Amino acid sequence: MFNPKFTITQKLLGNIKYIAVLVAELNNKSFPRTVLLELEKTARAVSSYSSTRIEGNPLPLTEVKKILKARPENIRDTEQEVLNYNLALEKLNKLTRPNLDLALILDIQKIVTSKLITQNNNGKLRKEPVFVNNPKTGKTTYWPPDYQDVKQLLDNLIRYTKNNKLKVDFLILAGLFHKQFVIIHPFIDGNGRTARLLTKLLLANMGLNTFSLFSFESYYNQNVTKYFQQVGVLGNYYDVKNKIDFTSWLEYFTDGIIDELLRVGKELKALSITPDTTLESYHKKLLDYIKKHGYINDKFYATLTDRAKATRSLDFQKLINLGLIERFGKGKATYYKLKQ
Repeated sequence: MFNPKFTITQKLLGNIKYIAVLVAELNNKSFPRTVLLELEKTARAVSSYSSTRIEGNPLPLTEVKKILKARPENIRDTEQEVLNYNLALEKLNKLTRPNLDLALILDIQKIVTSKLITQNNNGKLRKEPVFVNNPKTGKTTYWPPDYQDVKQLLDNLIRYTKNNKLKVDFLILAGLFHKQFVIIHPFIDGNGRTARLLTKLLLANMGLNTFSLFSFESYYNQNVTKYFQQVGVLGNYYDVKNKIDFTSWLEYFTDGIIDELLRVGKELKALSITPDTTLESYHKKLLDYIKKHGYINDKFYATLTDRAKATRSLDFQKLINLGLIERFGKGKATYYKLKQ
């Protein structure tokens, strides 16, 4: 059974509390739909760039964006790797109630390694030994578990993650899953990319209304050496498995989530401040009223502001154009609700 060793340090606890505050702050803000759509597209590009870059893909972000936009037919392996990762992201974003199981794990690895490895290893657990080498020296630094033990270790990890949803904070669960998956190294290729994608799936439990705007992989790409030092282990798996302490990794892991929450929050704020998107005090009163009562009509809005009827109509239309509210009913029966 998987029984990870870790300590809830003051730093880790502080990170978890801070993340909860940042998530609440973001969820309490409204952003124009046009801004959100553009940032979502950018986030997928940044994630595809960062996650493949970690594995040595040399393509710059500008080139990645071009590839994702044009989707060329005759492509190199480096371009295929980026397209594969983006496709996997799109698949995960469409899952409404994702079930973390072996079938999904195999499916994700199959997507990220499509056309890059042999069919015998595409979407299948490894059937041979693998080694992790230091990219600078070329020397082997880690010997993962024997392939005969991979499925059982993976089943144990999946079972632990499912059984502890209500017992262990989801941030810790996601972090534990990420590192243990890398330690197991269940595939011939695509382990890191698959681990990061599945971790994003688990992080969806953060309850972020704007979750699709985040690229948590970009934090690891800022200092790849540190990421590998934190997520990996040294030596033979069977010699070190009972000595592995996840505490330092969990602190680093939650640091990364904070870093990305702050970055996107700052970017959202900057992009939202334009003449067409700026919300005045009366717009905010209108939105606050809907959040409290569920809906609003012109009669109620008139009690909140001294604006004339014609300008009140313009206020409603502006919020509709920004994708913040929806109109229901006709004539005097017209009312407005937050856009879902």
